[in-house]
Amino acid sequence: MHVDHHPLIQDFPELRAELQRLRQDDSHFARQAEAYEALDRRIYEVEDGRQAMDDLALQVLKNERVALKDQIAERLRK
Repeated sequence: MHVDHHPLIQDFPELRAELQRLRQDDSHFARQAEAYEALDRRIYEVEDGRQAMDDLALQVLKNERVALKDQIAERLRK
């Protein structure tokens, strides 16, 4: 099974400069971006079979990732 990462830079290529600026200038945004990337890595490891997790727990992580991405997207577009 092919599994993809969902890096922010890939999901928001048109906002690359703003993403980099906010990471440098806004500590809250930087923490959100780091938390998103950590969740994405963990989900990737589970989906790739490197880490065991039941389906319900994986779905909770995916929902957290979506919610965090929504918050990040809102901040990027301001």
